[in-house]
Amino acid sequence: MKDLVSIITPSYNSAEFIEETIQSVLNQTYENWEWLISDDQSKDNTVEIIKKYNDPRIKLQVLEQNGGAGNARNKSLERAQGRYIAFLDSDDFWYPEYLETMTDYMQENNAELVYCNYSRCDEHTMEPILKDFEADKIVTFSNLLKTCRLAPVSTIYDTKRVGKFFFPVKSKREDHVMWLNLLKEIPKGYPVKKTLAKYRMRENSVSRKKKNIIKDQYLVYKDFMGFSTLKSLYYTANWALNGFLKYSKIFN
Repeated sequence: MKDLVSIITPSYNSAEFIEETIQSVLNQTYENWEWLISDDQSKDNTVEIIKKYNDPRIKLQVLEQNGGAGNARNKSLERAQGRYIAFLDSDDFWYPEYLETMTDYMQENNAELVYCNYSRCDEHTMEPILKDFEADKIVTFSNLLKTCRLAPVSTIYDTKRVGKFFFPVKSKREDHVMWLNLLKEIPKGYPVKKTLAKYRMRENSVSRKKKNIIKDQYLVYKDFMGFSTLKSLYYTANWALNGFLKYSKIFN
């Protein structure tokens, strides 16, 4: 039997989109998965929608209080039993071959972490609005400092090789901190050069409001990586430039 994949999902007020996300998981050609959804006290009917799906692999936990996406992911990670950890936010989408392609690549190439291309789509139509983000480089701790090429929707890692990595709950840049901590422990992550996922570009997404999170990004380096002020400023400037290039229609 193929190794178990644990899918980690935080949900919060996702009723508009989550059925499409659920269907994308149910359509996976790789069937040995468990889906650990931690609902962060949704005020809409997200929980009721999830409960409609009678599949024992879907394991919903409703948290006692709202603690943010990082905390919700951690609650799912604590329950995860799989060898592979995959992340899927409650408004994103995988193509049917996502899990199979990614895990096959990891096994064939002895990889501890892989990431793939993904489409960047309008939040309502799911039609592409920017050029696909391309997994075109081997990722290392060094180059991840300058730009975060790893997105939850498109990245899987192997707990048998590296253990579990949790998210800092006191950072608004918790994804980047977690990936950096992981890449401290392994030499590289590998690109799978296929578009296997869709990322829904929400208007209220924190990651798109670059001007508002410069300070939070600076703290990634200063507080979480322990860098000097000058070194932290240097990497923050690199991150800001690369973020502009990543999301600007002019350069894509």
